[in-house]
Amino acid sequence: MEAEQQAIREKAIQLLARREYSARELMTKLSIKFDPEQVSQVLAALAEQGLQSDERFASGLVRGRISQGHGPIRIQSELKQKGIDQALIQHIMSEQEVDWFEQALATYQRRFGTHHSTDLKVRAKQMRFLQYRGFSLDQIRYALDFDPEPL
Repeated sequence: MEAEQQAIREKAIQLLARREYSARELMTKLSIKFDPEQVSQVLAALAEQGLQSDERFASGLVRGRISQGHGPIRIQSELKQKGIDQALIQHIMSEQEVDWFEQALATYQRRFGTHHSTDLKVRAKQMRFLQYRGFSLDQIRYALDFDPEPL
């Protein structure tokens, strides 16, 4: 049994050397080849030693998605899919110093420029794009109705 645990540990460290993984992602990947109970024990030990951390993984993912222009709804959904605990998601999202309204506006402007269309079909397409990116309706309205030159 010890040999299998060693093999699991080496494979997990090999994966973590390339990038951060959530515990659930590692569990899924390693359980294909190894006994899930053994994998679970090894992952617990790696987390204890600080070699695998869901918090570190989640923080990195959130920073990356923010820089890609994603909104809070999509980021939280992705974290949930990756097996991150809801309390940890709330903690990490609250740590981010992001004005989501400005983030929505920047994402909008990067994609569509600063010119605002009055055509309803075009506006609907822009709204769907921002919704897909994970912004709330209020944030989308802010981005679509933003006027760089107030009267």
